[in-house]
Amino acid sequence: MNPIAVSLGDPAGIGPEITAKAWELRAEHGLAPFFAVGDRRSITAVWNGPVTRISDPAEAPEAFARGLPLIQLEDGGPIIPGQPDAEGARCSLDSLEMAAGIARSGAAGALVTGPVSKSQLYEVGFRHPGQTEFVAERCGIARENAIMLLAGPSLRVVPLTTHMPLKDVSASLSIEMIVSKSLVTAKGITRNFGIKSPRLAFAGFNPHAGENGALGTEEIDILMPAIEILRERGIDVVGPLAADTMFHPRARANYDVAMCMYHDQALIPLKTLHFDEGVNMTLGLPFVRTSPDHGTAFGIAGTGVAEPGAMIAAIRMAATAAAFRATCTL
Repeated sequence: MNPIAVSLGDPAGIGPEITAKAWELRAEHGLAPFFAVGDRRSITAVWNGPVTRISDPAEAPEAFARGLPLIQLEDGGPIIPGQPDAEGARCSLDSLEMAAGIARSGAAGALVTGPVSKSQLYEVGFRHPGQTEFVAERCGIARENAIMLLAGPSLRVVPLTTHMPLKDVSASLSIEMIVSKSLVTAKGITRNFGIKSPRLAFAGFNPHAGENGALGTEEIDILMPAIEILRERGIDVVGPLAADTMFHPRARANYDVAMCMYHDQALIPLKTLHFDEGVNMTLGLPFVRTSPDHGTAFGIAGTGVAEPGAMIAAIRMAATAAAFRATCTL
């Protein structure tokens, strides 16, 4: 497999530090060769280890034993950990653009994206809800077909709606949308995790999954018809289930991914169980893309205390998924 490309994210955030620490722990965690894309100064500002400049991804496997391989991008301004600015946002966007392009070309075996500040990116003209949608557009994939999967050692979740006010969620759910995203999810679970017949469990939208319409009708009007269509398409589906009882250990043993109706319904259980090792994976892309499931953490950037567990998990999951894809016929 070709080496994994890691975009460093915002140079003032913890992305450079956790990437460097992941390289330090590469042998302990059996990490496949990877290389960073970004400004060297963002790494040396927070880490004293070796950085090896490379000009071509093909150089990364040999350089990996000597130092953290890096394709250099100039930031253009001073880099102060914990103090984001417009120049840093431009650098993070350039890093993402280059790393995604390398993955799209096949020169990288997968893409791992470091955390960025969307508010900073918006100030320099970024017009996407997040990195997921940006990468999807660069791959020619419709935004609705790029599915956000959050994964940890004992739980995978898909939020069918993501960054929107709760008052808008019900109107955003439809039979067609649920069926479409669920089909992409089922295929993605097979391709990226090697599960031939993935089991999808649907959380109800309302408390107690609507209580047969007494607490809301979204389950009856939208979810149940979508589930029937998916079953007709050969997908192993259960639900709608009461969301407050589907995340304990015995319940989690009965499905491979939980399909959730809104952002927090999915992310609260995932982050409760796997805060330091949660991974964001995008399904539906022509290559594997993962990301640590946390933000820039500007408040601790430069203090040396950032935990690399989620970055390590993202790199490991990217390598494993790329290996499954190499043998999958879907």
